[in-house]
Amino acid sequence: MEKKIFFWVLSLTLVALALALVLPGGRAPDPNPKLPWDIKVDGTGVSEVFGLKLGSSTLQEARDILQDSGKVSLFVTKAGKPELEAYFERIFLSGLRADFVLVLEGDEETLQQIYDRGRRISRTTEVTRKVEIATEDQFLVATFPIKLINYIPQANLEAELLSSRFGEPLQRIPEAETGVVHWIYPEMGLSIGLNPEGKEIFQYVPPKEIDQLIQRLNETTKEERVVN
Repeated sequence: MEKKIFFWVLSLTLVALALALVLPGGRAPDPNPKLPWDIKVDGTGVSEVFGLKLGSSTLQEARDILQDSGKVSLFVTKAGKPELEAYFERIFLSGLRADFVLVLEGDEETLQQIYDRGRRISRTTEVTRKVEIATEDQFLVATFPIKLINYIPQANLEAELLSSRFGEPLQRIPEAETGVVHWIYPEMGLSIGLNPEGKEIFQYVPPKEIDQLIQRLNETTKEERVVN
């Protein structure tokens, strides 16, 4: 009788352990982890992160990796430039939960056509308009390559942790108004915005385009100084 009870308890324990390994909070280790600090740059300057190659991997490939369809919208900035984004909310990838915002690459003429066919035009800020793209364009945008990845982890990340994973940045760009400090890693094509009051934002671009990203960040800080 005691042996039967022992094996019954052992069986329940093994079942509970198996469930813990596959359910959230106790997931089995990812055999091919896709982590935010695992950035590969090949000899031609092409960078890869989260299993996606910037400039060539498509939105559909991202959907396959993230196991989510995301929501695609088109934004028109104050300069009149259309920008196509795919937003993935609370994605669990390789043990970490985060939001992803992918900026997609498309020629100006095609983006204008998508804008013209779009629906529910709304204003998100005083200078930005948002367009929900038409159903017939959903298949088209799935083929567009990814040119920039924004990664917003759910957990608050301390500077010490980031330094241990990425090393010391080559440059720091502070935002006086918000307190955010952007850590720049040119060789990785990476900017990490450390936010003392909110979530950090990682921006991944091809390393050859890091100067453009730095210019945009500097322009933002200049605008803040003018306003103040």
